[in-house]
Amino acid sequence: MLRLHGLRHESFENEAEIAAWAQMRGHGLTHTDLWNGETPPDPSAFDFLVVMGGPMNIYEEDTFPWLALEKRFLKASIDAGKLVIGVCLGAQLLADVLGGKVTKNTHREIGWHLVQAGPDAARSRVFASLPAEYEAFHWHGDTFAIPPGALWTAKSEACAHQAFTACDDRVVGLQFHLETNAASMAELSTHCADEIIVDPVKLPYVQSARSMCQRPERLAGIRGLLDQVLDNMAALG
Repeated sequence: MLRLHGLRHESFENEAEIAAWAQMRGHGLTHTDLWNGETPPDPSAFDFLVVMGGPMNIYEEDTFPWLALEKRFLKASIDAGKLVIGVCLGAQLLADVLGGKVTKNTHREIGWHLVQAGPDAARSRVFASLPAEYEAFHWHGDTFAIPPGALWTAKSEACAHQAFTACDDRVVGLQFHLETNAASMAELSTHCADEIIVDPVKLPYVQSARSMCQRPERLAGIRGLLDQVLDNMAALG
């Protein structure tokens, strides 16, 4: 059994289908609510760290002072050889810690958009089994540079750097949200509704909340992809 530990940056962004995967596989899951003043445990307390998304940016340390602590904690966890996966903000934090600059993306990307395998995907034990192209759920305005020495494993039309792996595939950053389920999508759509501005000319990659909820079978599709990613990481031990 693996001991998973989640870092949460906001009350409405939790582990969602990652928690379901952990329960199905018989793994334990605890979490730290950084937004609520909680402090992460020592890295010896977990095997697999899950760094979730959030509406803030990684450079807003004046507004969210716990970001500086979190970055130090992420570095310590990586240095300790833990499995680490970061989603959206979590991926940006990992990229920053590993030396990849985080900047505003050319496009805001919200909703369902195609992702393609990156140039290094076939070399990654985590991504090699994923399809060459798949649809994923997105909600971001920033992007990261691929950290030095990392593998560039996914891209999209709106955002070139969608995923990377580092530290011999033990560290994974996902700009998109494979963990999304109907409940977590509804939470994002409610709490971040101000970001949903439908303008096909100025914001061509932002979809309405209604269109995001169409074709619910897409949620099952990304759950299958999530299982592959997490199973492949868990196999690294």
